[in-house]
Amino acid sequence: MFKSIAAVCWTFHYAKRLLETVFVHRFSHGTMPLRNLFKNCTYYWLFALYIAYHINHPLYTAPCSTCVYVGLAGFVLCELGNLSIHLLLKNLRPPGTKVRRIPRPDGNPFSLLFNYVSCPNYTYEFGSWVFFTILTKCAPVGIFAVVGMYQMTVWALNKHRNYKKEFPDYPKERKAILPFIL
Repeated sequence: MFKSIAAVCWTFHYAKRLLETVFVHRFSHGTMPLRNLFKNCTYYWLFALYIAYHINHPLYTAPCSTCVYVGLAGFVLCELGNLSIHLLLKNLRPPGTKVRRIPRPDGNPFSLLFNYVSCPNYTYEFGSWVFFTILTKCAPVGIFAVVGMYQMTVWALNKHRNYKKEFPDYPKERKAILPFIL
């Protein structure tokens, strides 16, 4: 049962990302360099193999039911938070324009993280993988979470810096990705 839950969570995350790419995101740059396609595919496929190998290994010890329930609940909440932020960001930019505005909470409780960080979508994404690590009790998932957090931190710091440059009235107390820390 646990392996099915983990597989559904993994599949849900990437299905959500694909659907968001098609229906939600408005990209300021029209295409991705071909080099990035190979880099991204290699990164995700190798980690997927590494994680699947460990979770499906005969000597793998499944987590306790508490870890599964806590991990699943946290994962689902963070995925909903991530989706909520992506929808809010979509609504900031009118279709067909490159207009940018300061992101602010919009009444959705998940958007309150904008009071503390510039890139709550990355905060929620990292949270998803932390909770998936709890759900699976699998070290390779934790490594995946840390590597992903590193990359998202680089992106968040750049975006945070750009927001501060572009908007003189950008909230000074906001951090880039981790509330009160970074």
